[in-house]
Amino acid sequence: MKFTDSASLSGMMRRTADDYLVGDVLCARTGCQTYRASEIGLVGDGPVTVYRPESAVFDRASLATFAGKPVTLGHPADPVNSDNWKTHAVGDIGEEIARDGETVRVSIKLMDAAAIKPVEGGTRQISMGYTTPMVMQDGVAPDGTKYQAVQTGPIVINHMAIVDRARGGDKLRIDHDAGDWGAAPISSNPKQEANMADALKNVVLGDQAAQVAVDSVGAVEAYKAWATKSIKDAEGGAAAKIAEKEEQIGALKAEIDDLKKQVPTADALDALVAERAALVADADKLAGLKDAKGTPADIRKAVVAKRLGDASVVDVSDAEISGMFRAIKAQGVADPFKTAISDGVKVQVSDADTAYTAMLADMQTAWQGVKKEAN
Repeated sequence: MKFTDSASLSGMMRRTADDYLVGDVLCARTGCQTYRASEIGLVGDGPVTVYRPESAVFDRASLATFAGKPVTLGHPADPVNSDNWKTHAVGDIGEEIARDGETVRVSIKLMDAAAIKPVEGGTRQISMGYTTPMVMQDGVAPDGTKYQAVQTGPIVINHMAIVDRARGGDKLRIDHDAGDWGAAPISSNPKQEANMADALKNVVLGDQAAQVAVDSVGAVEAYKAWATKSIKDAEGGAAAKIAEKEEQIGALKAEIDDLKKQVPTADALDALVAERAALVADADKLAGLKDAKGTPADIRKAVVAKRLGDASVVDVSDAEISGMFRAIKAQGVADPFKTAISDGVKVQVSDADTAYTAMLADMQTAWQGVKKEAN
């Protein structure tokens, strides 16, 4: 059976040079303790008195199990071992184990500030976690107490737990700290337990319920309300920011779609290149503007200004300039050399030129003795 027995830190506790807390503890005793039947494997929930004889408590094998065992804050759910020691241990039981009257005295050392602080603040309850065999046997203890079961030993200590307080006093059951450590002594004073129950109230925390002091219920509920509001405010703020970001993302997507539509395809790009090449060629042919630069509108405006004069493009819209450019292109351009070739060369000659030409002809043929008659 797994048991927890409660007691109080006794003697003087002192700080070491390393700032540890050391002292002695009376942690186990002989005699009778009362447990609930259901906790020790019996039917019902009535009280069962269990006797712990000297032969079990002070057995050498039992006492040897105290040395070096860990000290914990509260009872862990599982026995402390090498796998979870680092998680639970805040100190340990020393090697000095001795009988002190009807109790066992041990030395302890607390090495964790989280355990030292509450002990120095007044938390002096301890609870031993141990296992021991038990037999159902009626009898009467040396002090005259009747019992129904006996712990036969050996007692095997697993850990020593520091707890907040025993319900109803340092000899009473520690409900909220017993963890999975089964049987813990209960009070023989029903009125005292009822008074402690009246001082506690259930408070719902998330999906669990916890017992808190009646005087603390208001503070707990106020904190719950504040926490709930803070969470809702945070969620609301986060939702607003998410909505804002989603709107921005939507606008960017629309802008990207518009830009994609403005990107010309390969065929459209080829057409634009061909159109510009034709316009540059027209500028050269119509106005002698070689390697025209600028936008198509700039090029058409330069051609019109060259052919019709700069005044023709002053305060004129692009549409009007486009119209004038088309008219110029429709007219084309006259090539003087080409016209001369097609019509033949015609030279205007004066009378003096004619007479001079005739004289030269006479001189060229005078040596032949022939005189041409003047026409």
